[in-house]
Amino acid sequence: MNKKFLIFLALVISLVFLVTLSWPDKKLHVVACDVGQGDAFLIIHGNDQVLVDSGPGAKVLDCLSRYLPFWDRTLEMVILTHPQKDHYGGLDDVFEHYNVGAIVATSLESGSEEYQVLEKMVGDQSSEVIRPVSGRRVRVGLISLDILWPSQEFLSAANLSSDSSVLGMSTTGDDPNEFSVVFELDYGDFEALFTGDIGPQIQYMILAQQNLNDIELIKVPHHGSKNGLTEDLLEATKPEVAFIGVGKNSWGHPHREVLDILHKYGVDVYRTDSNSYFELVTDGKTWWINNP
Repeated sequence: MNKKFLIFLALVISLVFLVTLSWPDKKLHVVACDVGQGDAFLIIHGNDQVLVDSGPGAKVLDCLSRYLPFWDRTLEMVILTHPQKDHYGGLDDVFEHYNVGAIVATSLESGSEEYQVLEKMVGDQSSEVIRPVSGRRVRVGLISLDILWPSQEFLSAANLSSDSSVLGMSTTGDDPNEFSVVFELDYGDFEALFTGDIGPQIQYMILAQQNLNDIELIKVPHHGSKNGLTEDLLEATKPEVAFIGVGKNSWGHPHREVLDILHKYGVDVYRTDSNSYFELVTDGKTWWINNP
């Protein structure tokens, strides 16, 4: 048999093997990306992917290359919870290496040069800009996301524009954390709550305005900050597992008080500074944690 043919056959077999290993299954995956002191979470179902924040730098690309098939260079959606660097700093790199179909973000401007670069890249790709407001449902394939915050009243009081054609076009003297996009992920009987960096005041406002469901997963707000997660939110949602995006920091995140509250309610805690990469996998009925 011709030697060149054997080499070609071996390459084909290797490629088929790699494709088989990388082929998406039919389950929902919620991946916590190790990006240092920041948030980056990847929601995957089949060939559909939603990236929630990106952390402060290019390390998010390691997570994408680890969990996305090597041939897939498209992200269906990016959700930027709020324009602070530990949440958007890696998005320039994401837009440089991937095509992004849509970005969910408020009109709040960061004022940094990096954010202005991101705004240009969003425009250059003609990515759809979707404005989050409570009551809106966003769907990506079978991934369903219900926006719980910010409310239209809160945005209007801060004079934030609802124009969907430009990423950043509004400024405010208020804390950007208060404008964090909060949403509930629904897949079958599985539900998860993503909280950005909201503080106690916003949590109380959400609890007053929304009928929250019991959930399986909570993304702990503000990296486990002392002024982040409240006992009221845990009492209302009764999560079984908590993800904390955190790295080496000088603020004491995650704070012992928050960890104690989670322990009090019997919530299993996974954090990126000690568990590194991990994912929750669910078929819509049962769920489990993969921690390679």
